[in-house]
Amino acid sequence: MKIGIDISGGDYAPDANIDGVILALKELPLDVILVLIGDVDEINPKLEKQTIDNNRIELVHASEKITMHDHPTTVIRKKTKSSISVGLNLLSNGDIDAFASTGNTGAMLVGSMYILNSSPGVIRPCITSTLPTLNDGKTVLLDVGSNADCKPDVLYQFGVLGSVYSEFVYGINSPRVGLLNIGEEPTKGNAVSIEAHKLLAESNEINFVGNIESRDLFTNKADVIVCDGFTGNIVLKEAEGIYYLMKKRGIVDSYFSKFNYENYGGTPVLGVKGNVIIGHGFSNAKAVKNMIIHSCEVAKSKLSNRINEAFNN
Repeated sequence: MKIGIDISGGDYAPDANIDGVILALKELPLDVILVLIGDVDEINPKLEKQTIDNNRIELVHASEKITMHDHPTTVIRKKTKSSISVGLNLLSNGDIDAFASTGNTGAMLVGSMYILNSSPGVIRPCITSTLPTLNDGKTVLLDVGSNADCKPDVLYQFGVLGSVYSEFVYGINSPRVGLLNIGEEPTKGNAVSIEAHKLLAESNEINFVGNIESRDLFTNKADVIVCDGFTGNIVLKEAEGIYYLMKKRGIVDSYFSKFNYENYGGTPVLGVKGNVIIGHGFSNAKAVKNMIIHSCEVAKSKLSNRINEAFNN
C-alpha cells in the first residue's frame, strides 16, 4: 500500500509533515510505503537527520506550492506542479492508494472534483467529522463545510455516503442514520429538512432512525448524522471551541479530551473517484501522524470503491 503525503501543505510545513511521517512509520505495518510529495530540496536535508528505513519512503518532487490564500478554483489549473495537483494526479493514475494533505482545503476539494471527478451518481461530494460519543463510540457528521446549501436529494445522498463510511471504515453493521433537526417529529424543521426526512424514511438503502436534535449529537443515538455544510461546520467549530475553553480553564476530562483534533488528524472527501483525506491547516506532527494512519484505514477499506458500488447499485 502506498499513501501520498503533501509535505508542502499546512501552516507548519514542511517540518510538521515530515515529523508526522516519522511518527507514522513507527506505527504503520512494514508493507506501507509513504510517498512524500513536495520540494525535495527541503525534504532531503530533514530526512537525513532521521534514522528511517529508506525502503518505506519515496520522494516525488513538486516545485510549486499552493498557499492558504490561493483561490481554489483558479490555483488548481494554474499550479499544475504543486504538491496538491501532483498528489491528486498520482492518485488518479493509480500510483498511490490514498492522498492526504493539511493544505488549502478548498483546493483539495476543487482538485478532487477537477482531477479525480465525482463518483457516478453523486450530486455533491462532501467532508465529514467524527464525533466522540459518551459510550466510547463514533458518530459521523456530514457535511461539515463543503456544501453550505443543500437540497433534499443531496441530504439523502449524504445519508448513503455516511453509511458506507461508517460501515467499512469504522466497522459498524447497518449504521443508524439520523437527520439533524429542531425536533424529532417528521413534520418539524424547514421545507428542505421535511422533504429530506421523507426521502430518507422511504429508503431501503439505509437504516434511517428519524430526526436527531442537537442535544443528542454525542449520545450515540445515531451512527451517522446528516445536515447541510453550514450547520455541520457550526456544530464542529462549537465542539472544538468547548474543548479549547475547558483546556484554557485547566479542566481535564477524559471524554472531552477526545474532541482534540489531533486524535483524528483528517477526514476523507466522500463521493470522489479516489481516497482523498483532508487535515487541519494548523496540524502539528501528532495530527499529521493520525491523518496518515486514518488514510491507511480508508485505503485498506477501499472506501472509494465501496461508494462507487453503492451508487452503481
